[in-house]
Amino acid sequence: MSGVIGGTLVNLPNKITVSRICLIPVFMIFLLAPLSLGEVTITNEVIPVSHLIATTIFIIASVTDWIDGHLARKHNLVTNLGKFLDPLADKLLVTSAFVSLVELGGAPAWIVIVILSREFGVTGLRLVAASEGEVLAASQLGKLKTWIQIVAIIALLLHNVPFSGIGLPFADIALWAALIITVYSGWDYFYKNRHIILKSR
Repeated sequence: MSGVIGGTLVNLPNKITVSRICLIPVFMIFLLAPLSLGEVTITNEVIPVSHLIATTIFIIASVTDWIDGHLARKHNLVTNLGKFLDPLADKLLVTSAFVSLVELGGAPAWIVIVILSREFGVTGLRLVAASEGEVLAASQLGKLKTWIQIVAIIALLLHNVPFSGIGLPFADIALWAALIITVYSGWDYFYKNRHIILKSR
């Protein structure tokens, strides 16, 4: 159930988290590399097969976020390493996807900048906490934020497939929802952990 890598105890949930990080370059190759694998049509949207494969890889990587957390809690395998790696893997996956979407013209750069600024800010706070001997785990609001971001990314990867019944692109709705909850969860995270900043002054 566990093994030692570089002298650090790595359990199964942490290995799954690392596998999520390893899937990121594979995802980006299929999304950004000029691969000629043909095209498919989904709700009148023509989507390159390579982008469909990239979306599938992204979904698989995203699902591992639930799997590793579930296993860690069920088998009492929550570790400080896991508390560090899990949000890091989430941020690497989401960041790579959003930056790639800006490159492809699928998402406004300013929204992505705001979202990523929050992610880097929280990461910086975690580093400050680590220097004070504390490990800050991802909050439930932060987890909700991540899943809304993931939904928005999937919709954007599928080329803004329309949301049935309301005539608006679902990806636009999801992206704005991701922006709002990202900003709010960032404020909430800093507010609840403000003692870290005050203590490090």
